[in-house]
Amino acid sequence: MTQKSSKLTLGMLGKVFGIAFFVYLFFGFMLLPCLNTITQIFTTTDSAGNIDPLAVIRFFFAGNMPSYVLNSLKLAVCLVITVNIVGISIVLLTEYFDIKGAKILRLGYMTTLIYGGITLVSGYKFIYGSSGFLTRLLVQVFPGMNTSWFHGYGAVLFVMTFSCTSNHMIFLRNAMRSVDFQTVEAARNMGAGQIYILRRVVLPVLLPSLFAVTILTFITGLSAMSAPLLVGGTEFQTINPMIKTFADTVSSKDLAALLSLVLGFATILLLFIMTQIEKRGHYMSVSKVKTKIVKQKISNPMLNVLAHVYAYALFVIYVLPVVLIVLFSFTDSKAIGLRTLTLSSFTLENYKYLLQSLSNYRPFVVSIAYSALAAVIVGIIVVVACRYIQKHKKANSASVLEYSLMIPWLLPTTMIALGLMLAFNVRRPYMFNQVLTGTMVILLIGYVIIKLPFTMRMTKAAFFSLDDALEDASRNLGAGEMYTFRRVIFPVILPTVMAIAALNFNALISDYDMSAFLYHPLNPTLGVQIKSLTNDMNNPNGMALTFVYAVLMMMISAVVLYLVYGRGGKDNMKE
Repeated sequence: MTQKSSKLTLGMLGKVFGIAFFVYLFFGFMLLPCLNTITQIFTTTDSAGNIDPLAVIRFFFAGNMPSYVLNSLKLAVCLVITVNIVGISIVLLTEYFDIKGAKILRLGYMTTLIYGGITLVSGYKFIYGSSGFLTRLLVQVFPGMNTSWFHGYGAVLFVMTFSCTSNHMIFLRNAMRSVDFQTVEAARNMGAGQIYILRRVVLPVLLPSLFAVTILTFITGLSAMSAPLLVGGTEFQTINPMIKTFADTVSSKDLAALLSLVLGFATILLLFIMTQIEKRGHYMSVSKVKTKIVKQKISNPMLNVLAHVYAYALFVIYVLPVVLIVLFSFTDSKAIGLRTLTLSSFTLENYKYLLQSLSNYRPFVVSIAYSALAAVIVGIIVVVACRYIQKHKKANSASVLEYSLMIPWLLPTTMIALGLMLAFNVRRPYMFNQVLTGTMVILLIGYVIIKLPFTMRMTKAAFFSLDDALEDASRNLGAGEMYTFRRVIFPVILPTVMAIAALNFNALISDYDMSAFLYHPLNPTLGVQIKSLTNDMNNPNGMALTFVYAVLMMMISAVVLYLVYGRGGKDNMKE
């Protein structure tokens, strides 16, 4: 056999193995778990042991479950309104209007990038809860006030409003740079006021990005988990927390499956409707040759004062949880219990306490290990897939591969987690007859699946931005396909791949939604550990440990963001 034919044989074997792996990945861990979830709904047995396909559906409408769906829809709709109001305003205040201290304000508004999810909610609960820091201060001023004021729907909406504006700070801030200053000046010279310019010149440029973050916000509200669990209470229950409740009960797993299916269907329907609306949208191109925007002064003195007051009030809301979490992480248990800060209470014992017990620092190590390993595995899978798609752009197999890896984007995290949990709690031949539910493997699989779509979308963009002439030149010089990929293509896309891996790691380290269903009982993740500690806000040692976890996570997240957007992307962080 010649060297050339040997290379062809190896290439064919590699291609066959790759196709087989992706078929296995799609059917084994995406399609079959979803089908198993649906099957769970229609195989409910009655008291006599007979299968009653409609039993769970009848129970759904007979109970309170429709109210859970309505609560989720109510939260999602209202969240779109509040998040867009706050998100658009903070972008305008820091990027468009001339506000004193804009750099400091921007850092405050971007704090939600370094901590979020269960950690963020626990911080707000520590401040505003029935025994919270601010609540105790208010009780001293207003002795008769209701200490449970921060509870229910209003509390959930408040917390999630300020936790979901990070997308605005990322995407709308970049879009703001597309606004043409010459067009703004021309409109002003023609007598247009600031409101008119904002409405007719600035906002049209932001609309595509605003549309995207609106979809993300709606889906986030629809599938909310942490906030309803911690501050929603019994009076405001949404879909995802109830899915978790039913999934933990053997006799109610069919109800959990039905709720996850309802949530999945709502998400897919929403994405379809939004996509159709977006296709009909027409967005204004401001100028062919753009001039960088110059910050606009607010001409009305009263409005200028109100804008500054509003900007700094939002700054306090964003920064207060971060500041208090950091400060109380260095205070003793007595100060934490009393919610008081004194110089005499400062200590390093909380950080020593973390290192003294394996049960204390194990969740931190477990989350780091899971997140890092998942980020690497996802990166490898997607790079191989994108390479195939790039090489076979017009092939149907490339399209099938791409859309298959994007499917998890259509499904809520809880539906994927529940599907995996139900599918692998029995022996499956294609998993070597191993029960995966309750093992350390299943959570890693879940992490990989939920990060495939985002990684796929960003990595594909990097591949298709490459100049085909580079590969053609390498081929003309006699280089093989593997050599060309290894020495020509991969070094170019490596910075993008590493940045995406860093962001995936950052997002997974504090995960709770997936971990709550799939974590190993002896090795809980950081999100699960923080949730269990936050349940008892009157436990000073538990709260101290939560604060230490939060500070360490913020440090790691800040370092990751610096590596991604700082050293590697300083232009993105400039004034």
